[in-house]
Amino acid sequence: MKTKLTLSQKAGLLSLGLLAVILLVWQLATLPDTHAAAANVDPEYAALMGGGAAKAASSFPTPGAMAQTVWDRLSHPFYDNGPNDKGIGIQLAYSLARVLGGFALAAIVAIPLGFAIGNSRVVYQAINPYVQLLKPISPLAWMPLALYTIKDASASAIFVIFICSLWPMLINTAHGVANVRKDWLDVSRTLEVNPLRKAFRVILPAAAPTILTGMRISMGIAWLVIVAAEMLVGGTGIGYFVWNEWNNLSLTNVLFAIFMIGVVGMALDSIFGVLAKRVAYQE
Repeated sequence: MKTKLTLSQKAGLLSLGLLAVILLVWQLATLPDTHAAAANVDPEYAALMGGGAAKAASSFPTPGAMAQTVWDRLSHPFYDNGPNDKGIGIQLAYSLARVLGGFALAAIVAIPLGFAIGNSRVVYQAINPYVQLLKPISPLAWMPLALYTIKDASASAIFVIFICSLWPMLINTAHGVANVRKDWLDVSRTLEVNPLRKAFRVILPAAAPTILTGMRISMGIAWLVIVAAEMLVGGTGIGYFVWNEWNNLSLTNVLFAIFMIGVVGMALDSIFGVLAKRVAYQE
């Protein structure tokens, strides 16, 4: 009797197949072609790469070199040899601390304000013009102003995360609160439930899935923005690590950092995905 594969097993096999194809294409693309490459490489670029034309032409890392870098970096993730030589674990910890700090501040402001907007048309009409004005502004556009006023690079990065995390949480919270089923509110009004109890026992559970969606979007944007912000402010963090390794012309470490950014971003998104399922209303 043949065993029928489940949907998840089929998807897993397809993912492994795609990974094999990607690695094969990568390996073929990085095979050295010294004769053709040497003729096309600029001498100044070759000297900058610290070798001859053939070395410069084949400087993009192979899958094997990339695997070795991943192993070396993850074997000792928390070493600290000075300002410009820290382990990937330390760099990610700095980035995550900034992201979580700015995200928490945004949640403290956005969720109560979203409740007020969702519950009152007057508050909505008063605040909506400011939301529409500030929402399209790129978070990084605030960086010069933050550096000028706060005068601290790390705090400025946290402020930028706060700004970019604020709007999705605010809008989704207001939308979730405004769309709570009317009959539930009517029942709470009939039972003369006080406003605070109604907010926590009726409105919050009903709006929780929408609020979590906004928080999930905000976290994704925050993790994107922190990389660019740390490239600007320097010092520590995964964004600074990428920029520093590019200045060192280490493409292998740049690719490794990109890989780690993706892994951490996927983990953060998965956490909010699990939380969203926990609060989702089941018929």
